[in-house]
Amino acid sequence: MDEPNIVTTLTEAQCIGRLAQHELGRLVTRVTDVLDIFPVNYALDGHDIVFRTAEGSKLYELTVNDEVLFEVDAYTDADAWSVVVRGRARRLTTSAEVAAADRLPLAPWIPTLKYNFVRITPTSMTGRAFPRGEEPERYGIAEY
Repeated sequence: MDEPNIVTTLTEAQCIGRLAQHELGRLVTRVTDVLDIFPVNYALDGHDIVFRTAEGSKLYELTVNDEVLFEVDAYTDADAWSVVVRGRARRLTTSAEVAAADRLPLAPWIPTLKYNFVRITPTSMTGRAFPRGEEPERYGIAEY
């Protein structure tokens, strides 16, 4: 028996809409063969994702390789969704860029100073949504 396709592909506009409703995502960096994943709180600036960070491995890794992934997902008892952004990350360096980023609704979640702003400019964005429910019967009626 063929199962209906219950996964919905989200449009870019739907992906942006879902990203705009949240403020916590996961940043994936890669340096040579080493992948790292970091939870970061973020704000949208148009289609770009902006976050703050302190000096450290996250900032170093995206400076070595600016190709990143950024993922946000959410779920309820009824449904779930996931958005993955592929893009290029860069530290904001000019005073105008930093001043503009500083006006975004973006503050550290932990009591630390984070002077560096990073902007991820998407090169592609994909998303999926689906209803949640019980697993269908896998075995059916046994034949003897």
